[in-house]
Amino acid sequence: MNIHFDMIEDKVEFYEAASLKGLEQMVNEKIEQNKAIMLSVHHVSHSVQFGDDGKKHYSAVVHYKLIKG
Repeated sequence: MNIHFDMIEDKVEFYEAASLKGLEQMVNEKIEQNKAIMLSVHHVSHSVQFGDDGKKHYSAVVHYKLIKG
């Protein structure tokens, strides 16, 4: 029986929150978790949209890349 592990080289994650502070906290926690599997932030994109009720909705996309030696 052979076990082969491949390193994740690229990973994209999407986040949503009702507040900017909540979104920031969520992204920061995930960045720390991804550091544990040797991924660093390559690019971050974020936006805010307004719902029909006027409430703000925050979202972010974070692209992680493998930390190379």
